Amino acid sequence: MSTKKIALINGPNLHLLGKREPHIYGATTLQDIEVHLSNLASQAGIELICFQSNHEGAIVDFVSDIGLLSDTPVDGVIINPAAFTHTSVAIRDALSALNKPFIEVHLSNVHAREPFRTHSYFSDKAVGVICGLGDMGYEMALGWFVKYFSTHE
Repeated sequence: MSTKKIALINGPNLHLLGKREPHIYGATTLQDIEVHLSNLASQAGIELICFQSNHEGAIVDFVSDIGLLSDTPVDGVIINPAAFTHTSVAIRDALSALNKPFIEVHLSNVHAREPFRTHSYFSDKAVGVICGLGDMGYEMALGWFVKYFSTHE
């Protein structure tokens, strides 16, 4: 059995977690989330590849590099596209080309915020969307993949 690989992709401003608007996003840092998720993934025999960028093209390039341009593509993606949720057809197209299951995660409840945040270019392609549960949403997404991989060998 080969080791499964999941990419954890975080979009713009998420490198500021723990400092930026903690009343909305909490006090947990992105590094805290990545370390915790990497440990959980490792315990489940999954390799977690973490990536964060404030630049749309860098995310598109990363998705290509872990997918169609890779000899050993990832088996799934957990993505918090952040502000790109509402604007990026390019990242949507890259994920569609990857043709692997992905879960969209948001720390805040985007439906309880400004009206423009309710539209996502990703939700209709995602196997699931988790929002409003803070950093626990990432752990829930990983839990889904652990179960999915155990039943889809």
